[in-house]
Amino acid sequence: MTNKIWIIGIGDDGAAGLTKQASDLIHSASLLVGSTLLLEKFPDFTGAKESVGGDLDRLANIVDRATGLTVVLASGDPLFYGTARFLCDRLGKDRFEVLPHVSSMQLAFARVKESWDEAYLTNVASQPIERVIERIRSAEKVGVFTSEEFPPARLAEVLIAKGIGYFTAYVCENLGSPDERVTRCKLSDIVNQKFSPLNVMVLVRQKGVPDQPTDSKRIRLFGNPDEIFRQAKPKRELVTACEVRSIALSEMKLRETSIIWDIGAGSGSVSIEAAQIARHGKAYAIEMDPEDYNLILENAARFGVENVVPVLGEAPTAWQNLPDPEAIFVGGTGRAVTDLVEQAWPRLQPGGCLVANMMSMDNVVALQQLLTHKLGVEPQLWMIQISRGNYQMERLRLEAANPTFLVKATKG
Repeated sequence: MTNKIWIIGIGDDGAAGLTKQASDLIHSASLLVGSTLLLEKFPDFTGAKESVGGDLDRLANIVDRATGLTVVLASGDPLFYGTARFLCDRLGKDRFEVLPHVSSMQLAFARVKESWDEAYLTNVASQPIERVIERIRSAEKVGVFTSEEFPPARLAEVLIAKGIGYFTAYVCENLGSPDERVTRCKLSDIVNQKFSPLNVMVLVRQKGVPDQPTDSKRIRLFGNPDEIFRQAKPKRELVTACEVRSIALSEMKLRETSIIWDIGAGSGSVSIEAAQIARHGKAYAIEMDPEDYNLILENAARFGVENVVPVLGEAPTAWQNLPDPEAIFVGGTGRAVTDLVEQAWPRLQPGGCLVANMMSMDNVVALQQLLTHKLGVEPQLWMIQISRGNYQMERLRLEAANPTFLVKATKG
């Protein structure tokens, strides 16, 4: 039977931070494999050494041919987007045993006393910087392995240039070693500082600060990314997801001269894109929250649409003096959607379409009963489940959004 190969995590403190089991395995090994930096932490080792840099294929070939007790040295936790995951996938889990050390990313979040279970974690050495910036834009917390090309100062400079200055930054250097240091400051304070090459950067979003919208030089007619719209809350609660928005707009049968009501408009994403389609018509963005009303004004100006009419007020009073619509969009998450549909339906022009977006199946059933039994309309229903690709370190995973429902009714 092939001997087990041990993959042992090493911290910045080297041999001093190892358990007795890990230390005994390393000194008993016939072959020690790892980066030059890690191998240098064991100058007293008398067996064979094989230095391997970032060439993981070469590492796998060396390990696969090895005989006797073989130990692979890895930084931190080898299973945290690291060497062990690659080797287990390539050669099979049964070939290996893993002794992890605390990863530098874990240490960094521990030092700043922040949980990291929902943080965006990335390595700028292995990801395009544009992708990293866009993911940071809407994140709550971020953990970054910086690189020689993008050290903390350069990364901070790029973020500020993109208008993403709403994070408190922590630069954690030489974690686990005697000269460990953690610097807490604004991103703007990092730009002119130098740090040790061995660092992890943690970004924590300042409370209540909205996303900075992404560059809008290439605006689409509809289906624009959520990040283009200025939003009051980081979690995008006020923007109908672009995929859902696209389907809803396509089902509203808009013409160039259409009159549209967007009830519960939030930040105005549906109103704005409807107005771009109905360029000779009007889109009335009806919103009762003053802060959201101001967001509609900002986003309409950002998109350069002049046929969006923000209306501040509560239904049904807010639309009493508006022209009858040819299309209505109702957004929301609660029982109010059914009430809004019932109040707005008499104003919808004959042949017009109403589309409602809901998150709860209970609300869908309530609306379906209203339309069928009280208004005499046979509605159409879609459940939309979107999964978006998310790069976490060097791995791609699909991140599922909560399912949402669209209900469409056409006035006969």
